[in-house]
Amino acid sequence: MRILLTGASGQLAKDLYPLLASAGHSVFGFDSKELDITDGEKVFSEVERISPECIVNSAAYTKVDLAEKERDRAFAVNRDGAANLAEAAKKAGALMVHISTDFVFDGGKAAPYREEDRANPLCVYGESKLAGETEIIKRLPEHYIIRTSWLYGSWGPNFVKTILRLARERDSMRVVYDQAGSPTWTVDLASAIVSVIGSNANGDRNYGIYHYSNEGVASWYDFAEDIVEGARHSGLPVKCGTIEPILTLEYPTPARRPVYSVFDKKKIKKTFGIRIPHWRISLLKMLNELSELNGGGYA
Repeated sequence: MRILLTGASGQLAKDLYPLLASAGHSVFGFDSKELDITDGEKVFSEVERISPECIVNSAAYTKVDLAEKERDRAFAVNRDGAANLAEAAKKAGALMVHISTDFVFDGGKAAPYREEDRANPLCVYGESKLAGETEIIKRLPEHYIIRTSWLYGSWGPNFVKTILRLARERDSMRVVYDQAGSPTWTVDLASAIVSVIGSNANGDRNYGIYHYSNEGVASWYDFAEDIVEGARHSGLPVKCGTIEPILTLEYPTPARRPVYSVFDKKKIKKTFGIRIPHWRISLLKMLNELSELNGGGYA
C-alpha cells in the first residue's frame, strides 16, 4: 500500500515509519517543514503527486499549555490540517488513519472511557483535537481515528525523558499523583496502527473511532517512580533519591487536564486481534532501547 505519513519527525512517526516499511508498504514521510498540513493547496498538490492509498496523520500541535495562548495555531493544525488531509484523501480515494487523544474527555467518568462516551474537553488542545475528529468524520467515511494517551518514546520530548533528565540532575522531585491514565509506548501504538492498516489491506472495512493505550493504570507519580527505578535497572544515570507525590492544585498549569483518562480497549483488541502489553513491561523495553541508542546516556 502507498502511504503518506505526516509528522514524520515526531516521536510516533519515527517508530511507525520503519514498521510500515517492514510490513511491505511504500511510505512517503513528511515533517511539518516539508508539508504544512494547514496549507490546503500544498496538501492537495502532494497527495495528487503521490497518489496514496492511505494517509496517516501523526502531525499535531501538542503544546498543551501553550495552546491556551495559541488557540488559533492549535486549531489551524489540529482541526484545519485534519480537514485538509481528509478532503485530499477523499479526492484521492484513500483511507485515513488519524491519531487523537484522551484530552477529548473531561475525566469525570469513574470507569474506563469507551469510544461512544460523550467527549467534553477541558482545554484548548482537547477542543482542537476533538474538532479535528469532527472534520474527518464529516468529510471522509473511510477513516480510522485512534485515540491514545500519555504517549512516550525514544524520539523527541516527552514525560519519560523529562523525568530522566530531572532524575539525573536533582536529588528529589515532586510529581502529581491525583491524575490517572495509561502510559503508551510509541512502538506499541505504531504496531497497532500497522495492524489496522493491514486489516484494511486484507479487505476488512471496520472504520470508526478506536481507543489504544498500554494496559494498566498509573498516576503521574506512579509513572515517575517506575521511570526512575527502570532507569537504574537499565544502567541510565540516576541521582534522584526521592519523589514526592503532590496534588494537581500544588502544580497549577495553564491548561486543565482530565483527572482520569483510562481507556476501554475492548473494541480495538476484538476488531483487529491486537494484544496490548502492560505499560510497565513496555516502559522497561523503551528504557533499554534508550540506553542502547545513547550508549548508557540519553538525549
